[in-house]
This record gives sequence, C-alpha cells and structure tokens, in this order.
Amino acid sequence: MLKKNALLISLSYTIALLLLSLVKLDLESVEDIVPSFSDKIFHFLAYALFAWLWFNSFYFKFNLSKSKSILRSVLLSVGFGIIIEVLQLLLTTSRSFDMLDILANTLGVLFAAILINNKIIIDVKK
Repeated sequence: MLKKNALLISLSYTIALLLLSLVKLDLESVEDIVPSFSDKIFHFLAYALFAWLWFNSFYFKFNLSKSKSILRSVLLSVGFGIIIEVLQLLLTTSRSFDMLDILANTLGVLFAAILINNKIIIDVKK
C-alpha cells in the first residue's frame, strides 16, 4: 500500500504538518502536560517520518535511484522545515522562529537518511 500510495501519503502528511505548524496552540496547557524538551523530540520524529515518506515517493513513484531519492528527500525535508520556521515568524503571532527546532528537524532528517541508506527502515528492492 505504501508503494502504491506513496505520493498521496507524502502530500497528505506535508499538508498536515504545515497546518499543525501554523495553528495557534494553547501552550500553557501543553507545557503542563509534557516537558519543554519534548517539543524537540516531536520535531525530530516528525521530520524523520517526513523524510522517509518523501524518500518513498521519490523512489517508488518517480523511480529515482536510491541515492537520488535520499538526497532529494533530505533537501526537501530540511528546506520545508526552514520554510515552516520562517512562516511561523512572518505569519503567526502565537508561534516563533526557533533555530533549535530547525536543528531538531535536520537531525531527524539525517537520522532517517542514515537508516534508509543502511536499509534499516526499508528494503529498497523494487
């Protein structure tokens, strides 16, 4: 199912991540429930998944090589994360630009790329 619907799943996740990144959250109630560093864990995991989903799209739907698929998914994921942070600065009053979020996003993307490259996440046989 993932191979067949890779692009649709990637696009849907991208839209969901965009919307969640730009909506106003009641941060006081969130901070009462979860520790402050958990935000960075969420960024790490969300962008690792983002990169993995886009890798699948590039590899299975666009039939790119494994290395090109990894490179494109890394560039897209890191770029998207930076754009989201800039949009939070420019378009929202309840969100702010945070370099540590960009770092967490990037580390999650690189982690996914390493796992993909070492065939830990997915067997890349077509």
